[in-house]
Amino acid sequence: MKFVVSSTALLNLLQATGKVISTRNTLPILDYFLFELSDNMLRITASDLETTLIGKLAIDQVEQEGVIAVPAKRVLDTLREFPEQPLTIEANESTWEVSVIWKSGKLTIPGTSGLSYPKPAQVEEAESHALTLAAESLLGGIEKTIFATADDEMRPVMNGIFMNIEGETLTFVATDAHKLVKNVVDGIGSDITASFILPKKPANLVKGILPKEEGDIRIEFDKKNVVFTLSKYTMVCRLIEGTYPNYNAVIPVANPNKVTVDRAELISSIKRVAVCSNPSTNLIKLDITNDLIRLTAQDIDFSVSAEESMACSYEGDSITIGFKSTFLGELLSNLETEQIVIELADSTRAGVFKPVEVETGNREEVLMLLMPMIINS
Repeated sequence: MKFVVSSTALLNLLQATGKVISTRNTLPILDYFLFELSDNMLRITASDLETTLIGKLAIDQVEQEGVIAVPAKRVLDTLREFPEQPLTIEANESTWEVSVIWKSGKLTIPGTSGLSYPKPAQVEEAESHALTLAAESLLGGIEKTIFATADDEMRPVMNGIFMNIEGETLTFVATDAHKLVKNVVDGIGSDITASFILPKKPANLVKGILPKEEGDIRIEFDKKNVVFTLSKYTMVCRLIEGTYPNYNAVIPVANPNKVTVDRAELISSIKRVAVCSNPSTNLIKLDITNDLIRLTAQDIDFSVSAEESMACSYEGDSITIGFKSTFLGELLSNLETEQIVIELADSTRAGVFKPVEVETGNREEVLMLLMPMIINS
């Protein structure tokens, strides 16, 4: 194998694909990148067995095609030290040595045969479903929900994003039993009814490479695996198997108390008051009445307390409710509109948070839910 490539282009591709590589691999070969060069296209594969990410880079100057596995950490550490310049990459397929040659020097690192590199999982065509989705819709759905996923070994189905396709509607859902996010995208141009649970790690990987995508993304999946096909990347990952909880059952449908408030102002108030909350609970109390929200927090152990009042638009009876300030701030930070609506029933039932949409024709609907905390009288 021998070719010439831009140092920056190669580094960017390796850094993107290298995020798959685990720090504790069960197979030594998984500490390597797989380089495959054919038809003037360099394909770089990284895997942790559960997830495989393949990046592509067009190569103009190819002297010899081939396949070799290159140690990931060593090649990344090497390329980070180069300014933008052409590099000649040469691999000896008898000694498996990889040489990096530039204008004023050369270095050699040990590679290995790529024949033992694990093949990515395949989607069973007979049991598969496929849809094409705009990159911005997929990115938005992941960004709005991934923070609400759990890290629960006992309930692995909650450790990912549930994606449910029903014809023209795609619903993204994530929950950790304390908070829940539901993002509905309409008009996706699908005619299937199917669902899958995307694990958190591959969801984060897709989220990292989607901002540079401009076209549509093809998603193909069966009961065990899903394949995301982008313009420069292909990701194959194993799905979380199991039945996702009935999220609609926990979303309150009748909340008589409705608060409309400035999102940024509320976030700032929460941050100021939460400084004095108990570190073990992060409890912050909201007293809502007569178009006014009074936020209070205290830590009895250190005799500190804080309170702040802010204006709002309120419809309903006076109510006092407590939330974990870290969760509340997280929810509000992931809503994008200036104004939000908080729908409440009483101090023991979940609060529903929705954006106040200004623009018309929006095909996306976001709902966030947060369970309250017990307020000690």
